[in-house]
Amino acid sequence: MSSNPQVILSGFADEAANQKTAEQQFSAFAAIGLQYYSIRFIDVGNGVKNVMKLTKSEINKVRHLQHEYGLNVSSIGSPIGKVKLLDVKDGSKNTYVPFKKYLSRDVKKVCDIAHALETKLIRGFSFYHPRNSDPYDHLPQVIDQLGQIAETCHRNDLTFGLEIEANLVGQTGEILAEIHRKVNHTALVLIFDAGNIITQGYDAGEVFQQYLAMKPGMGWMHIKDYRDPKPTQRKKHVDEEALRHFVPADLGDSAHEAILRDFRDHIPKLERKLKRRGIPGVFLDLEPHVKGGGQFGGFSGPDGMGVALRGLCKVLDYTAVDYHIRDFQDVRDARGF
Repeated sequence: MSSNPQVILSGFADEAANQKTAEQQFSAFAAIGLQYYSIRFIDVGNGVKNVMKLTKSEINKVRHLQHEYGLNVSSIGSPIGKVKLLDVKDGSKNTYVPFKKYLSRDVKKVCDIAHALETKLIRGFSFYHPRNSDPYDHLPQVIDQLGQIAETCHRNDLTFGLEIEANLVGQTGEILAEIHRKVNHTALVLIFDAGNIITQGYDAGEVFQQYLAMKPGMGWMHIKDYRDPKPTQRKKHVDEEALRHFVPADLGDSAHEAILRDFRDHIPKLERKLKRRGIPGVFLDLEPHVKGGGQFGGFSGPDGMGVALRGLCKVLDYTAVDYHIRDFQDVRDARGF
């Protein structure tokens, strides 16, 4: 029996589906051996919708279909926190919603959806500050608002994961670590994503330092990487629609092998912490974007998702981290053999 720590592999299933239908998503994930998926965009018969827009009947259909394919939801891939922090014109197309309304409407709804789909995790973000302003100037408001979101999730027995991403207040590991320390709530964790750092023009050493800053507050990881053929240049604002060079974790510039080798020793402690909150383990959530990415999603195709999964498995094998994917007994158990 292996003594290596183990993670649970998951992924954004909409990235594996050409038309984003539920059947395409679930059949692709079942075929490549995943038992968990994050739900973001999906078509259950009424066109492609963000998970936040699903009706009760559509959620019931998702539940029925995921059971048919032997799948469980790892997290709600919500857009919570991808709205303007302030109601000011800054040249962006980002929307603004008064926070009191946002908390009582959108945050409450995502909690209800998480319960309906039987997951404990909600992915979210740290709000858009006015373009060209200093993110540090907005920390007090962000900390206050995220504290209220975390408390709402906690009262619903859920955990809110804050993803690192360009153009938001929490765009670096150091800023996210500061937010996590100041919010100081058990229901708020951080989501590391090396690809979302490297696309801002940081090098592998800087990515690793940001990982170290986030590690004490980390809840899970998103897995994507990037390899730009041009020299690295730091960007104040990232044009997310123009990013064209996402690659699997074994081919990118972020040095996932160094990150995961260090993370290996942290997994048992994190797993114990997560299980106390009813979470099954430490998720590595594939969001590879290998056929393109954007502000609110990305695409890999069934082939690209398979390549990205195998690339991640190569890195995990190299760093002696075990991972859960389906085996023959899982298939037999699903059919009652």
